[in-house]
Amino acid sequence: PNSARLSLPHAPLPAGIMAQFATREEDIAKLLAAECHLGTRNADYQMLDYIWRRRLDGIHILNVAKTWEKLMLAARIIVAIENPADVIAISARPYSQRAVLKYAQYTGAQSIAGRFTPGTFTNQITKQFREPRLLIVT
Repeated sequence: PNSARLSLPHAPLPAGIMAQFATREEDIAKLLAAECHLGTRNADYQMLDYIWRRRLDGIHILNVAKTWEKLMLAARIIVAIENPADVIAISARPYSQRAVLKYAQYTGAQSIAGRFTPGTFTNQITKQFREPRLLIVT
């Protein structure tokens, strides 16, 4: 299954920038405090690479190192967009709407929280038409 993964080509980063992406103890402590390592009782076969262990009560524990790696990949992609207004963060779920609004507030990105109007990205006639370079979906 690993051979079918998408591999993104990227140029090597300078050493100073790589130091910023290095895992630090305080970052791992924050991930653990936010309980980012706790999964669910159900595990899809596609998630098996990210599961570290399973607790006695059946909850899966996620690999924090892989979580950090994916966070840094997402950060590199977001930073590559020159104009923050070209990024749209979208969430229809109540538990992530606040995060989307805060992200947009602090970064200058656009946000869509709540109900999503179909055709926003495809129908150029609508008032709400937007054409982002990057779409972040929660």
